[in-house]
Amino acid sequence: MPKNKGKGGKNRRRGKNENETEKRELVFKEDGQEYAQVTKMLGNGRLEAMCFDGVKRLCHIRGKLRKKVWINQGDIILIGLRDYQDAKADVILKYTPDEARNLKTYGEFPETVRINDTVTFVEDGLDEDIEFGDDISSADEADPVDGI
Repeated sequence: MPKNKGKGGKNRRRGKNENETEKRELVFKEDGQEYAQVTKMLGNGRLEAMCFDGVKRLCHIRGKLRKKVWINQGDIILIGLRDYQDAKADVILKYTPDEARNLKTYGEFPETVRINDTVTFVEDGLDEDIEFGDDISSADEADPVDGI
């Protein structure tokens, strides 16, 4: 018989739901950190984020968050800036929408930030010119397959 090489069964693969319900303390930014909003998910543990200091950065999701915290477009995150690369940063924390609202009331975010909405960075008016033709065939033009 072959030896078991795995680390457990189905329950281990499902993962532990440790911090689902517990309320955590609100984390504010420190030196070398910045708030940002995710603009685009790039895959491979990377994303593009618009920082609240006005710079668009390529961010790397660190290993602790990678498969445990799901980050989507429009989420508010805390990133750690790099001293040697200004265009790149590392994701430290993802804020829940409730925490992001609290930070906005404390005045940490600019007033223009929209927390609840998923942000689509498409210029207005691009999709207004699309029209779909409603070609309805009459009963006289029946399909030749149906007549058999």
